[in-house]
Amino acid sequence: MLRLNEVHTYYGRIAALKGVSLEVPEGAIVALLGANGAGKTTLLRTISGVVPAAQGTIEYMGKRIEKAPPDQIVRLGISQSPEGRQVFPDCTVMENLRLGSYTRRDKQNIKTDMDKVFDHFPRLKQRANQLAGTLSGGEQQMVAMSRALMSRPKLLLLDEPSLGLAPLLVKEIFNIIQEINRTGVTVLLVEQNAYLALAIAAYGYVLETGKVVLHDSGLNLRHNEEIKHSYLGK
Repeated sequence: MLRLNEVHTYYGRIAALKGVSLEVPEGAIVALLGANGAGKTTLLRTISGVVPAAQGTIEYMGKRIEKAPPDQIVRLGISQSPEGRQVFPDCTVMENLRLGSYTRRDKQNIKTDMDKVFDHFPRLKQRANQLAGTLSGGEQQMVAMSRALMSRPKLLLLDEPSLGLAPLLVKEIFNIIQEINRTGVTVLLVEQNAYLALAIAAYGYVLETGKVVLHDSGLNLRHNEEIKHSYLGK
């Protein structure tokens, strides 16, 4: 579904991605691991078109998208739930979700998709008219993911969905990620909790200082001694 080949991305003169190549098969959950500053968020922002790739190619469903603007990329079927949630705090939950569907022209199906989102996140239905800025951190994460789903993506980019959440909520969020994937949505998951990410991912990539240094099946990475030491605390 998604293929990056030798992608380089810069912030000014600073190289954030240095020749990254990876593949995301349709229907899979693929995990992207690495320490803070490794380039994980930059990689998602480059795929989304928010930060332009300076070199290399990005193919989505066989079509080159590295020069496409972000709104066109969303229309093609890629949506991102950003790090830090970034909900619209002065808008209600319902308004946040509607904003997620702004690129769509099939207005008659938006209500149906809203109901699907509430099936995944029943708590949000109870808070539909509440300002997003007054929600708990876990609820705001649910809003961010739901807003991304409202564009009806084929590929969902999730950036640190468990960040700052209590352990019970983290398990709930990961269960929902699997539910979303089972509905046919492919997921590229950036996550600090390597153990949980690799537990649900078919495949994983490890980034260090803007380069892919290791990639393998989720199962093999969980049993890799270097990964255990660096990311699993074992």
